[in-house]
Amino acid sequence: MNFAALRYSTALAPIAAVMVAALATAPAAAQDDSTAVTEQADAGSEVSEGSITVTARRREERLVDVPIAVSSFGEAQLAERGAQDITDIAQMAPNTTLEASRGTNSTLSAFIRGIGQQDPVSGFEQGVGIYLDDVYLNRPQGAVLDIYDVERVEVLRGPQGTLYGRNTIGGAVKYVTRELPDEVSVKLKGTLGTYDQADGVITASAPIGGDVRVGASVARLSRDGFGKNLTTGDENYNKDVWAARGTIEVGGHGAPYSVRLSGDYTKDDSNPRGGHRLIPGLLSGTPMLKNVYDSQGGLDDPKQSVEGYGFGLNASVEVASGITLKSITGWRKDDTETPIDFDALPAADLDVPGAYYNEQFSQEFQVLFDNGGPLTGLVGAYYLDAKADTLFDVRLDTTFAGFTAFTEADVDTETYAVFADFSYDLTDQVSLSAGGRYTWDKRSASILRQNYLGGGSPVFGGAGIPFGTASTDFDGSANFDKFTPRVSLSYQPTPDHNVYASYSKGFKGGGFDPRGVGVNAPDLDGDGIRSDAEIAEFLSFDPETVDSYEVGYKGDLLNGALYVALAGFYADYTDVQIPGSEACNVGGIATFCGVVTNAGKARFKGFEFETNARLARDIGTDGDRLNFAGSLGYIDADFKEYITNIASTPTDVADYRKVQNTPKWSASGTLSYTTPAGDGDLYVGSTLSYKSKTNQFEVPNPYLDQKGYALVDASVVYTAPGSRWSLGLYGKNLTDKQYKTSGYNFMAADPTTGALIYGANGYPLPALGKEGVLTAYYGNPRQVFVTGTFRF
Repeated sequence: MNFAALRYSTALAPIAAVMVAALATAPAAAQDDSTAVTEQADAGSEVSEGSITVTARRREERLVDVPIAVSSFGEAQLAERGAQDITDIAQMAPNTTLEASRGTNSTLSAFIRGIGQQDPVSGFEQGVGIYLDDVYLNRPQGAVLDIYDVERVEVLRGPQGTLYGRNTIGGAVKYVTRELPDEVSVKLKGTLGTYDQADGVITASAPIGGDVRVGASVARLSRDGFGKNLTTGDENYNKDVWAARGTIEVGGHGAPYSVRLSGDYTKDDSNPRGGHRLIPGLLSGTPMLKNVYDSQGGLDDPKQSVEGYGFGLNASVEVASGITLKSITGWRKDDTETPIDFDALPAADLDVPGAYYNEQFSQEFQVLFDNGGPLTGLVGAYYLDAKADTLFDVRLDTTFAGFTAFTEADVDTETYAVFADFSYDLTDQVSLSAGGRYTWDKRSASILRQNYLGGGSPVFGGAGIPFGTASTDFDGSANFDKFTPRVSLSYQPTPDHNVYASYSKGFKGGGFDPRGVGVNAPDLDGDGIRSDAEIAEFLSFDPETVDSYEVGYKGDLLNGALYVALAGFYADYTDVQIPGSEACNVGGIATFCGVVTNAGKARFKGFEFETNARLARDIGTDGDRLNFAGSLGYIDADFKEYITNIASTPTDVADYRKVQNTPKWSASGTLSYTTPAGDGDLYVGSTLSYKSKTNQFEVPNPYLDQKGYALVDASVVYTAPGSRWSLGLYGKNLTDKQYKTSGYNFMAADPTTGALIYGANGYPLPALGKEGVLTAYYGNPRQVFVTGTFRF
């Protein structure tokens, strides 16, 4: 189906700016500041023998000087472990959840330290900021980024509101592509594996005169499905992606100025992901399927399609000794059309064809100060103008045959912010850092909900006819502003050790529930009329905030043979936005409603430990080494208040609610051995990762919640002299563990405890539709693949 393009267009500003962001936790070999980041990426699992340069606070500093919990995974490390997309990072970073969002292929659900957002519709903001080369991705569609042409992927844990802005309340994930080299370079990478996996990436770059370089990458990523859709005959969980990136760079590489213009394009024609029913059809008696990767959903409209592209213009110039101007300009657009069969059955019991259209323009300016004295820091300004349009049907097979609730939600965001962050060395060993950001946020929404009978809405090719007046026909806006400070104190008894304590505040923007039903708004003044103000009050929700306290230690020990990072944190999370959908009545007809509220207060406390250790070297031969890289995360996430309306009475049900997508324990350990082999090097490694029980939603569900599980990966990689070529054999999820990552639930439950209500047949009673909706999506099964890389 061909939908109209977004009405929004933007002219890119002529100025733009760059930063070479280099956040890293696992150090590399000793190096000077100018080459630290690149050499760390190339070093892979090699252990630090000194400090490296990072820009976690948007300025260059040694890692041990930075009072922030950061994980970084360089190109070599990702290649050694066979990471294929950004969700693989969640197996290595503590207290981090990254996964494809339920029935989609490329929409990202991200949680860090208990804070995130699972709902991808346009009324709601993310709780974890996603960045592509320092450009913030305002929407989660298209954010499951494939790993190719990458320098590193970084995870910043805890609120990053001062330097990274709104919606980094839980943290930030940064995907950083590699800068172009000064010489002609060609790289070919090919992968063949199980499920007919066939990937190919071509990367080339060259100088074209003076200090100008150009480069491009083209990627073809394909794989058969892990299962089948038995109704449509399509492969299920397959992959069909074309992607490309192009870059022009001027200056950099030690010059006092740099300009980088980059563009990227992705076309994902993978089939829609069909869910696996966890109960038989309650009306039809359709049995459950044996293979959890099989589905039998009959919805095939619209044709699945994801297309995204954007441009970034990054520039920096040293205008005087110790003063540098930087700018980051970004424009992005993505269109997603997808059929989501909630009930995963041939009949249209609860089918949702949907479309997401997003566009954004952002501009950031920075002024950095560092003259070699005790004071360093930056000031900056940020602007974002974003449009997010979401359209979807909710098709129900009710007593009114072919009943459909159609929703169109156009939500616009305009944000301005100013920020500053400075560090001052009180003594040679004690440093005080302080900063703050003030944000002005305007959210505008146009929401239409119209019911149809006799088929779907005409927007999605249905033959339904309008039924009654629109249940929501709303236009409105709301303004929010927030100050988010950060302060930290660091004590370094020696340059290789840092003990720090910090406080930071973050917030996530408020908005309007696109699925709310305006006719259900209460008549607050009792005049018998639901005014626009009353409907706006009913549909809107306030920003949420978090106050986070952290203490930590970072250090290089044993002459660089051991790197350790330890952080403990405590956070108060208030005005928690709880978006959700449930069965409701509109004019006596059961339908599908949004119920978002600022329902909660939560408290998080826990710790994180990361290490990279050289256990031994020169064991069997000169130059070999045995390494261990590990992480451990613990979080006690607890709702202190959770208000919901039960029989029109506000009731605190916190004792019966859980923080979603936040396992109490997460751990990862990689044991690797590297040895000279001929004139090259041989790497052999295995990774064991673990996550404890995970609740998919705030209301516990015995069908959907995932028990604790472990995954085992292994790899063997040979690298020829000078890294001219390499050949690797990889195994992912070698024990073929089946584990749920997400799902849907529309079953009747006790409004207080959330306990499912069972019928005489022993299965829960449906709350929406007749067949019952308990549908799960699963992580990838065992995969084995071979990757060859050639450099010229």
